Amino acid sequence: MGRTMVVSGSVFVEVSPEVAYAAVSDPTQMGRWSPENLGATVREGRAAYAGMRFDGHNKRGPIRWTTRCTVTAADPGARFAFRVGAIGLKRPVVPGPIATWEYRFEAEGHGTRVTETWTDDRRGWPDALANAFDKVATRGSTFAQFQRRNIDTTLRNLKAALEA
Repeated sequence: MGRTMVVSGSVFVEVSPEVAYAAVSDPTQMGRWSPENLGATVREGRAAYAGMRFDGHNKRGPIRWTTRCTVTAADPGARFAFRVGAIGLKRPVVPGPIATWEYRFEAEGHGTRVTETWTDDRRGWPDALANAFDKVATRGSTFAQFQRRNIDTTLRNLKAALEA
């Protein structure tokens, strides 16, 4: 059986697309909402732009790791996306396609529909190997199942923070 390569979720928030975008496009703040991300170190600049690089700091259980990310889309009020291209425990020293994260912001009534999408970029991995690795790394799930839960939690936390 093939593996799920793309997982999405969405939430309605009672703020403008520009406000939602401003929150999500600052990777140093993602740790406020994500159950796994602890924030990021932006490598250059502050406002998001295509090509901007940052190191994401993550934790799952007792394990901590860092990823090197490159912003691929930074369209204020509309879309923010980045590709994860390296990973390591303290520094992202192992290069390779890992994942792409995308956030879309659509005006809806008096607020915004925020859609978060995770894409598994490990296309060169055989399904059996990826699924076996995933079950060890997530303690029993595929990354698609695991990220679906993470997306739901992130969006719920983002909504609560933006509407507070």
